[in-house]
Amino acid sequence: MIESEIDRDPIKQFENWWKEAIDAKIPEANAMTVATASSDGMPSARIILLKGLSEKGFIFFTNYKSYKAQQLDENPRACLVFFWKELERQVRITGILERTSNNESDSYFQSRPRASQVGAVTSPQSQVIESREWLEEQFKKISEQTENTNIQRPAHWGGYLVKPVIIEFWQGRPGRLHDRIQYTLLEDGSWKVERLAP
Repeated sequence: MIESEIDRDPIKQFENWWKEAIDAKIPEANAMTVATASSDGMPSARIILLKGLSEKGFIFFTNYKSYKAQQLDENPRACLVFFWKELERQVRITGILERTSNNESDSYFQSRPRASQVGAVTSPQSQVIESREWLEEQFKKISEQTENTNIQRPAHWGGYLVKPVIIEFWQGRPGRLHDRIQYTLLEDGSWKVERLAP
């Protein structure tokens, strides 16, 4: 990865790598680690799926009552990490989060398979529940109640937009002389591009 050959806009550079990951038929190329932290600094991380990308940033959806959402309410910052082993590539995105609009969340919710819609209504995500049987009973009950209706997005479920402030592209190389290119957002909205030592 040579500076003269990369895009000066990190979103466009991500789109280039994203296309190559898709073309390489990497399973679940949109799987990413999302790391958050509470107001007292307690970290937490999990793998979820990227569901949208624009010049504004990266979008994922979740239950707003989940543990990750509680942390984001306290500290609206996160780090996303993509790892595409087959291409020896990693992308790390540090950003500020805001909830997507109701229209965006509604639109994505309606595009989901019906079972996923029922699951979003059914599951009190991150809460302690009594058993697997209880969860399956709730799922069955809601499935029956909504059998002939259009399921509406619950108010406690929606999206987050991660607005990046730092994006690092890592390309594996022999002898541990990996490429690391870091983009840092400046106050004027432009990006500073720097090479980091591996």
